[in-house]
Amino acid sequence: MSIFMIIVLGLIVLLFVAGISIYNGLVSKKNLMEEGWSSIDVFLKKRNDLIPNLMETVKGYASHEKELFENVTKSRNLAQNANTVSDQGNAENALKNSMMNLFAIAENYPELKANQNFIEMQNELSAIEEEIEMARRYYNGTVKDNNIAIESFPSNIIANMFNFDKGTFFEIQDASQREPTRVSF
Repeated sequence: MSIFMIIVLGLIVLLFVAGISIYNGLVSKKNLMEEGWSSIDVFLKKRNDLIPNLMETVKGYASHEKELFENVTKSRNLAQNANTVSDQGNAENALKNSMMNLFAIAENYPELKANQNFIEMQNELSAIEEEIEMARRYYNGTVKDNNIAIESFPSNIIANMFNFDKGTFFEIQDASQREPTRVSF
């Protein structure tokens, strides 16, 4: 065998090993992205399970706030039924605004604010919101890493060959939702 054949064979083996390495890296990034979304989903479920209990507690004190309760319920249902990351992001932002209004209404009822159940649920919801925010940051970081790998050379060649898809960031889609929530009584 000539030296030229050995060099060509060595290059082919090197390209094959590099291709396998790039492919495995893309699979790893895709799985990390899916894991990140799964964490968000778990925290959203915990929050959605807590909201009806919180609403029932507030209802006992503020029964005349029917429109507020309908808005929270509607927002919660939209969030539970969202199918895409962008739909989930919009629904979650609407739900967050509804919950802020719910807590603002609770400020008008001193006996509700002193209710131990309400305080515990409010603290639990606050903790869940922080966990959602951390999971959202992690997920968006994995999406960024995945998208960079899919768009960068030479991994974009492998990504296109094996149909790796870019991830969608979990962010606010509607510019009007970037505005601070206005609470009025």
